[in-house]
Amino acid sequence: MAARSLRAHLLRMLLPPVAALLAVGALVAYYPSIEPATEAYDQALVDIAIAIGAQIRSTPTEYRLDMPPTVEQVLRTDRYDTIYYRVISPGGSDIAGEPELPPPLGDSGSYDAVFKGQKLRLVSVPTPCGRFACTVLVGETMVKRTRLAREVLVYSLFPEVLIALATLLIVWFGVKRGLSPLARLSEEIKARSPGDLRPIDAAASPEETRPLVSALNGLLEEVSQSAQNQQRFLANAAHQLRTPLAGLQAHTELALAQPVPDSCRAHLEHVHEATIRTARLANQLLALARAEPGGRGTPFEVNLKNVIEGEADAWVHQALARDVDLGFELENAPVQGDAPLLREALANLVHNAIEYSQRGGRVTVRTGRRGGQSFAEVEDEGPGIAPQERERVLERFYRVPGTTGTGSGLGLAIVREIAAGHGAKIDIGDAGGPEGTRGCRVALTFPHG
Repeated sequence: MAARSLRAHLLRMLLPPVAALLAVGALVAYYPSIEPATEAYDQALVDIAIAIGAQIRSTPTEYRLDMPPTVEQVLRTDRYDTIYYRVISPGGSDIAGEPELPPPLGDSGSYDAVFKGQKLRLVSVPTPCGRFACTVLVGETMVKRTRLAREVLVYSLFPEVLIALATLLIVWFGVKRGLSPLARLSEEIKARSPGDLRPIDAAASPEETRPLVSALNGLLEEVSQSAQNQQRFLANAAHQLRTPLAGLQAHTELALAQPVPDSCRAHLEHVHEATIRTARLANQLLALARAEPGGRGTPFEVNLKNVIEGEADAWVHQALARDVDLGFELENAPVQGDAPLLREALANLVHNAIEYSQRGGRVTVRTGRRGGQSFAEVEDEGPGIAPQERERVLERFYRVPGTTGTGSGLGLAIVREIAAGHGAKIDIGDAGGPEGTRGCRVALTFPHG
């Protein structure tokens, strides 16, 4: 079945019956109005026939119509129609008038006929002629009757059309108002973030939409359970990997500290580097699990300046190992959030900046307030990120083709999850590095607080 608008479907279901009822109402109003007028016009013709019959004179040998021309002129005068008459003797011969005027087919006193190519309304009235009765036929064209019928129809339809328009508007706005709970439900779902799997309040929904809300809540519950299971598995797997990886890293460091042949040392160094990368990946997986909605803590007021100052020493050592000049421009930047997650996001940004900077390059970490909003940004003099890649680098496990280094493609994905959980905006741009590089600047801007 093709998809269609529910509002249009309801209107198609409601409007035809309403239109049919209005049409019946118009017909019911039309016929009772036109019938008295028709009878009045017929009575006027009967009066003319009686007036003509009063002018009939009879003798033992003949019948004649003794009507002065002025009287005939008065009887024939009409503003809209032409009037004809015919006087027939008791024997059936014509006495006066138009002999072609058709007589009635039966005993009906009034009837319709065609005369000289025109439709006529005629009456047949018997009139005393001595001891017998003559017949007087009087007919007129139907101009004013047609005009009257049209006017009655228009006057009866006009209020019906107004009622139809009013009904259309009432039905339209009624259907719109009746469907507003569905629109509100749609807006509520649309306004949620992808990780907001809270059930919808069914008590605030109309009774007719509660089955839909109940089905949606069931689906949300299943998705939430699936996400929690996935998050739990990810956290458990990463946690189980940390201990053996830490032991393996310690053993390789001890082995490298011992005098070993150069051929073995190269293999040990390779194992040591791989262990460090794997341990960082496990830590990032744990961080990603905590960054998702189910793993976030209760938000408190946190100053980004203090968060960075607490980690600055460890970051400086990382920068020195890479021969990178790490600088800080810190001002107060209070936000509502989870301090460990914010620390993890900033650590990922600083790690990426140090990792992809050239030896002798500079990395700057800034915090403060701009336009009433707190921000934190990390700027480096590395190769930068091309504009067409800036959305994709926020995806999990995605790395720009040709990128060197030991990254796993999770750092910026973790930053995006943490930023989304804090309602922050993440912006990636150029920093204007040395000649031949564009540098990279990643900024987190938090809501007004």
